[in-house]
Amino acid sequence: MNQAQDFTRPIALTRDCEAVLIPQGTPVTLREGDPVYVTQALGGSVTVNVGGNLARISAENVDALGMSAQAMPTERATSSGDGSVDIDLIWEQLSTCYDPEIPINIVELGLIYRCEVMPSNHGNRVEIDMTLTAPGCGMGPFLVEDVRAKIAQLPNVHEVDVELVFDPPWSQDMMSEAARLQTGLY
Repeated sequence: MNQAQDFTRPIALTRDCEAVLIPQGTPVTLREGDPVYVTQALGGSVTVNVGGNLARISAENVDALGMSAQAMPTERATSSGDGSVDIDLIWEQLSTCYDPEIPINIVELGLIYRCEVMPSNHGNRVEIDMTLTAPGCGMGPFLVEDVRAKIAQLPNVHEVDVELVFDPPWSQDMMSEAARLQTGLY
């Protein structure tokens, strides 16, 4: 993302763009010229405050803010040549997925319960079990799709199965120590 921008001032959208209201998950169209305040620009997507509501703008639409998409680990990944999948690269890519309300990635939040590479008829399938900080969060489908799309870009990954699970229920104890310190929940 373009970090030279001053996020303490409103940004006027340069074109209409699609966004999703947080936490409801309701799609909305933000209009050209609408003033927005960036609250979080992490992992490719941007969270903005527009008229007192939070909305998530996907990486495909950040140009409406005068920003460019952030480079992802997949952009520097190369195939192993032997058809294997680099599990460390999967975890690095998962670390680029952020809860749109909390400036901490889903790995540090403890939302990833399982991540495995399995052989499939078509090559390699990555299976991920993840949860949400709140079971009724309307952003769940968007986080799941963000994870699925980012992992699908990795070399030698042919299928991605992301399962949203709620057992065991997420708790603050699942956060990394760094995440608890960052949020003041220690």
